[in-house]
Amino acid sequence: MEAGDVADQIMELKDGKGGREEDERFRSRVALMIAFMAMLLAITSLGGGNAAEDIMNHNIHASDTWAFYQAKNIRQTSYRIAADMLEGELQLHDATLTPEARKTLQSKIDQFKATAARYESEPDPQAPDDPLRGEGKRELAARAADFATQRDRAQLQDPNFDFSEALFQIAIVLASVSILATSRLIMKVSVAVGIVATILMLNGYFLFFKLPF
Repeated sequence: MEAGDVADQIMELKDGKGGREEDERFRSRVALMIAFMAMLLAITSLGGGNAAEDIMNHNIHASDTWAFYQAKNIRQTSYRIAADMLEGELQLHDATLTPEARKTLQSKIDQFKATAARYESEPDPQAPDDPLRGEGKRELAARAADFATQRDRAQLQDPNFDFSEALFQIAIVLASVSILATSRLIMKVSVAVGIVATILMLNGYFLFFKLPF
């Protein structure tokens, strides 16, 4: 064997070893990327689960609060009708009523009107400046609207998490294939899909923009 042939074989072995080392580094980087995307997938799944739970809970709270509001409104109307009826009786029989009877009727009228007015707005004594706390119609309406707003926000968040979760799963599969095939092209596609999934995940938490679908 010529000296030149030996030198060529050494160079070939060195080149082959270098290629294998480069492939191993590629696989290691992709494996780390898969682990990172799996972590983001877990965060996305948590956000999606919380959004779905918020939709259900806030919808229930909004419905219950509006039902309480309607009950308050019915009772308020009943007291107002009762006060109007007593005022009519007072005017109709004013000439024949004794001062004591007139005073009793007027006291009942004032009581019914005061109760009806209290139903309109009844702030929480412990937090009188908080419009979301209290038992009056005004506070109940504000609280129900707040629950509806939170429900609507969760409804906007939920599809972001759903799409993000699906894209992370696709990106992880593509990254796994790129390891088996030692394909940098597939790895780049996986990275692109992972970036889109990350944007959707962040949008699910912070709602930077609304999805067009």
